[in-house]
Amino acid sequence: MSADTSVRNWLNSHHADLVRDLAALVAIPSISTDGEHQKEVEKTAELTCEQMRRAGLQNVTILRSGGSNPYAYGEWLGAAGKPTVFLYAHHDVQPINFREKWLSDPWTLTPRDGRLYGRGAADDKGAITAQLAAIAAWLKTRGALPVNVKMVVEGEEEIGSQNLLGFFRENKNRLQSDVIIVCDTENIETGWPSITYSLRGIVAVLVEVESARLPVHSGMAGGALADAALALNVLLARLYWDNGPLPIPHFYDKVRPLTPREREAMTSLPHEEAKLRDDLGILPGVRFALEENISIYEQTWRKPAITIIAQEASSIKSASNQVLPSARAIVSCRIVPEQDPREVYEQLKAILTADPPWGVRVTVKEHGPPVKWWMTDPTGPAFESAVESLRQGFGREPVSIGSGGTIGFVGPLTELFGGAPALLLGIEDPQSNAHAPNESLHEGDWKNLMHSLAHLFANLGSQGKKN
Repeated sequence: MSADTSVRNWLNSHHADLVRDLAALVAIPSISTDGEHQKEVEKTAELTCEQMRRAGLQNVTILRSGGSNPYAYGEWLGAAGKPTVFLYAHHDVQPINFREKWLSDPWTLTPRDGRLYGRGAADDKGAITAQLAAIAAWLKTRGALPVNVKMVVEGEEEIGSQNLLGFFRENKNRLQSDVIIVCDTENIETGWPSITYSLRGIVAVLVEVESARLPVHSGMAGGALADAALALNVLLARLYWDNGPLPIPHFYDKVRPLTPREREAMTSLPHEEAKLRDDLGILPGVRFALEENISIYEQTWRKPAITIIAQEASSIKSASNQVLPSARAIVSCRIVPEQDPREVYEQLKAILTADPPWGVRVTVKEHGPPVKWWMTDPTGPAFESAVESLRQGFGREPVSIGSGGTIGFVGPLTELFGGAPALLLGIEDPQSNAHAPNESLHEGDWKNLMHSLAHLFANLGSQGKKN
């Protein structure tokens, strides 16, 4: 099946209105990471509820779990005997880093060269608008949806969704659905729709080094007192992998190898090194850190990774001639099937605490809860519907891909819903710069995603209850 002409025409004729809806969301700096924008997070939830009502959703409300940030919720349950689709997006965003590199105001949605620029445009406010657009297109033209819909827009995804699983458990009966749709992943490239079937998990640790009770003038103690900052970097250097595997004992013992079919599929994907370097902003002369004979897809989707996401000892602005007595860093590790988060934590702790330089005191502890990897078999009726819908919306055969990122709730939610299939449809692309300066959304792909979602409602509805 497909969405009829009236539904598609509504999306085309109301595109300018949908851009304005997205602009209104982007204009609110709903940063959840710094604790300083709670009013804006609340305001974005309220605006999301307002847009849900305008789209035609019912029983729209703000929900919470304990002291969580607000979840915007709406539903439409008028399709008796048809599947219920659970839609997920999030309305909180990352802070503005490297402000000087932004080419336009990050809180003003700005069209430029076929893209829409602004913080949250791609991650993930564009998904809110796209999902509501597909709903509105059906309800405003046909007066009904071909499926039942329950939609949750979260307010703390960028801080690890720490209350989300509790929220799902508390509201299991309200949220119970047959199919899960998440639009918070990436297409393999602009114009090429993708369904993500695997996600890496994450384990993060805080490493702290102490050598003395207080800083000491470097003219008095330089060369005699252990430099905590230098000691920390000696420890972190143990994680340097050059162009081989990570040098952590037993780290790869449980890593699930690629099947021949998966490797063949990855080989068929576009791999243009110059384009990849440009997309990633790699400076001239800097080489890739890939393992030898490993593609970037295998490296980022199915190999574990280590990143130092923060490091501090003293600010450069207030630097003084002192031997620093303490330093710390956050080490973030992406894990893959079948790695165990607890074992990975212990492996990281072991390599970072063994035989510390100068005998400095080293403390390693968890930084946030670990998140398990997720992987599914992208076959079955729901995935067939998704493939057909993306083909109809984009006019191109979609591809199944992995992701190097983490969406921690997907696995637990599929289990909570009794094994419901999870369809992860891309809204970003390699130029989106999510979490970085000049975040953007490809406007054409955004429109195609709206059409694909409208088709997907029809295709899922035609299959009946079982997916």
